[in-house]
Amino acid sequence: MASPSRPDGTAPRQARRWALRALLFGAPAAGVGLYMGLLRNGARTRAGPLRFTMQVEPPLLPELTFNDAASGPVTLQAWRGKVVLLNIWATWCPPCVKEMPSLDRLQEKLGGKDFEVIALSIDAGTSALTSIRSFYSRVGIRHLKVYHDPASKAGFTLGTVGVPTTLLVDRQGRELGRMTGVAEWDGPEALAFLREQIGRSG
Repeated sequence: MASPSRPDGTAPRQARRWALRALLFGAPAAGVGLYMGLLRNGARTRAGPLRFTMQVEPPLLPELTFNDAASGPVTLQAWRGKVVLLNIWATWCPPCVKEMPSLDRLQEKLGGKDFEVIALSIDAGTSALTSIRSFYSRVGIRHLKVYHDPASKAGFTLGTVGVPTTLLVDRQGRELGRMTGVAEWDGPEALAFLREQIGRSG
């Protein structure tokens, strides 16, 4: 889980050391992604609800391209004007599978002209889309659309560490905050937090 910055800067220094270790020893893609993310965001963060690490000065996210259910390319910029909860997940990830129904219920409750949940799968292989559709059908996901990152570049581009990772993005495409791990996305705390962010970003 990402750690919020302490006033003395200890947490960002520790995170940078972790990223460099990952870069040097056995996890180069994760290490580069995390280290670039820390450099881009300046590691200027604070603690937020739901274990979110909130950005003090929200940075503009880099361009992110992925596929829709028809394998057509879309970019995150298509949702400018909405607050977006971007969830990076995979069907082979048990925590991701556990929280997906609550993300589906969240989209049902808050999804609309001001807010969207984007569940972006990083499943790899030629059968990935079939696996995602099968999972949606089996679990009863009815409100989330299918989105897929066939090249698995999202984690590197966004500087994530593991799945599930969820980013909160404002109407201008800036990262308000992120968290790694599972949440009850349609629970009272999450709904109150997200409604506040939607209203604040209006």
